[in-house]
This record gives sequence, structure tokens and C-alpha cells, in this order.
Amino acid sequence: MWEYSDKVREHFFNPRNSGPLKDSNGIGDVGSIQCGDALRLMLKVNEQTEVIEDAHFQTFGCGSAIASSSALTEIIKGMTLDQALEVSNQNIADYLDGLPPEKMHCSVMGREALQAAIANYRGEEWSDDHEEGALICKCFAIDAVKIADVVTANQLNTVEEVTFYTKAGGGCTACHEGIEEILVGIKAERAGHGEVSPPLVSSLPAAPAALVSAPTAAVGTPPPARLTLVQKIRKIEEVLESVRPMLQRDHGDVELADVQGKTIYVTLKGACSGCMMEVATLGGIQQKMIETLGELVKVLPVSHMPVEA
Repeated sequence: MWEYSDKVREHFFNPRNSGPLKDSNGIGDVGSIQCGDALRLMLKVNEQTEVIEDAHFQTFGCGSAIASSSALTEIIKGMTLDQALEVSNQNIADYLDGLPPEKMHCSVMGREALQAAIANYRGEEWSDDHEEGALICKCFAIDAVKIADVVTANQLNTVEEVTFYTKAGGGCTACHEGIEEILVGIKAERAGHGEVSPPLVSSLPAAPAALVSAPTAAVGTPPPARLTLVQKIRKIEEVLESVRPMLQRDHGDVELADVQGKTIYVTLKGACSGCMMEVATLGGIQQKMIETLGELVKVLPVSHMPVEA
């Protein structure tokens, strides 16, 4: 479903510095297995010079999470703690010759693990929960402070970008309005400092007033014909057929259950049924549906289908 660079593949198939680190004196834990990604970063820091002499990781997640963790350990070895704190999530992505936009949250997780490990070494408090700000995304427990920090650090402008970098909004989509409010506030701050921001455009399902699903056609060009229901179902089946082999490799499967307006209900089967990665799987399918159909749709499990009285 995504294009990976050769360097991402290399660090996924041959990760550097994986496994426990003996005599580590700085440990950072971020994420959670329940949300689909978890990372433990372990540092061995020279107490006299504060140089990171070694770094190891243990991660639960996708190939991009493993590759980002591996890259991070290679980047920071030999740095002082202060130098390491300057490493950004974009530095991690650049080291890997880029990450798919949908996987940038893996580099953000690496950056947070580094901050947590250094704080642990220095005996400081570090927390990635939502005590500092209002909880925005309940699906992935992402708060307003984290969203604002990532938006500012990476110059993000759309709900879609926020989802790619933080996973917020990638589940039930109920938080899209809250994410939009944060983006609008930051855009206003940028304008107050004389910065020019691109217009806020979201290509995700919630916040319909701000959505643009296709490039504007040239003047005089007739709008594209809308798909009939039969044509739409055929394209939906094509998308499901394209993702089915990947799911079947993990002993899962997906089938179309129903189409109701702009909502597509699917049945996850086998290992995919009840899997902790269900939200991520549906999010990936939803993105492919949007791209293929040329319209904004939601993909939900059949359990969310309304029951007729």
C-alpha cells in the first residue's frame, strides 16, 4: 500500500542495535501496544562527558516503526545529550531517504522516545499522556499539546497531515473538528508573525466544508461524471481485491458488507477480526478508497452499521 525507500527496507530487514542494552542508564518508553505502536529506546551515556556511547531499541509496530527506531540509534550514537535533543523527526525520515507520508508518525515516535530516554537519564519527568492538554483523539489518546507541537515543528496544514504524523484522526474521525480548530489557531499565529500558510485543506472525511477531493478543472471543462452505484461497488471491490493479499499473508481477509451513501461497511475476517491493528487497517483501506473513487468516503466495520427498527 506504500512505497518504501531502499534504506527503509534495509533497516527493516536488517535493523541495527535491536534488543536489550546491557548497562543502559537512560530508558524511554512511548506508545502502546493497544494503539498499534510501542517503542523502548535504551541509552548508555558516559556520565563524565554525557556522550551517548551506545543505543538500542525494542519496538512493536510496522516496518516503518522498526526502520525509524533503527535509524535513530545510528544517528545519535556518539552525540552528546544536548546534540541528540536537536535531532528532529524529519532528521530520522531524511536519514531513511524519506518515509511515506502516512508513516511519518513513526519518526515522531522515535523523537519522543529519545526525549523520554534523556529525561530518564537526567532524573526528570517526561510524559506522553494527555495531562497537559485536552484529549482530542480518543482512539489514539492524542492531546491538543502534542498535536500543536507536531504541527508547529513540521509546518503541517491539513487534518490529513496531522493524521500521518500523529495518527490522531485516523480512527473514528470524530476528532477532525478539534484538529481543524488547532490548525486554524496556529495558522492565525503564523499570520500574526508575518508567515504565509497554505490554505487549510483536509482530504479526510470529517470537516466537509474544508474538503477538496480533486484538482480544480480548467475553465470550460465539464465536471467528471458521477459513478453509478454499480460502478462504485465495482471500484470498491477492486480496492478490496488489491489489499486482500496483504491481509491474507497475516491470515486475515476483508469483504464488502454494504454501501450506504458515502459510508462503506466491510467485514474483517480471520486474524483481522478483533485485531488491535483494526483501526490502522481500516484507515489504510479508507485512504485507497478515497483515491480510487475520487470522493470522500468512510470505511467502517460492519459492527458500526445502523440497525433498522
